[in-house]
Amino acid sequence: MQNCRKAILSLDFAPAWLHAMGMNLILSTHNVTLTKAIEEHIISRINKLEHLNSFAINARVTLEHDKTKAPERQFSCSMRLSLPGPDLFAEDLEEDLYAAIDLVAKKIEQQIRKRHNKYKARKHKVASRSKRTRQEKGPEL
Repeated sequence: MQNCRKAILSLDFAPAWLHAMGMNLILSTHNVTLTKAIEEHIISRINKLEHLNSFAINARVTLEHDKTKAPERQFSCSMRLSLPGPDLFAEDLEEDLYAAIDLVAKKIEQQIRKRHNKYKARKHKVASRSKRTRQEKGPEL
C-alpha cells in the first residue's frame, strides 16, 4: 500500500485571501410569499452593497405585508447589515415590495458611504496635522 499524505488546511491560520469571501444572507418573510424573482432581486442588491464594503459579515432582510395599513404603506422591508463596529439598519414602507427593497438598499448604501467618508476624513485630518507640525519646525539640516 502506498503511503499517501493529505494536506489539511485550517482556515484559522490561513491568510485572509484564502478565506471564502461573501456574506451570509438571512431572509425572513411575514405574510409574503417568497418567489425566486424576489430572492434574486434581494441578492442583486446585497451584492451591490458588498462591493461598497467587503467587510460585511451578514445581512438580515425582513419582508412584511400588512393589509391593515394604508395601500401606499402595505409592504415593508427592513435590512440590518452586520459590520465590524455598529450595525447598519434601514427600513421602508411602500405600496410595492420591489420599491421598498430598492429604497432600503439605497439607504444602507448611503450609510456605508457616510461611514467610509468619515473614516477617510479622520485619516486625512491626522495626516494634515502631522504635516503642519513638520512645516512649523522648519527644515532640519
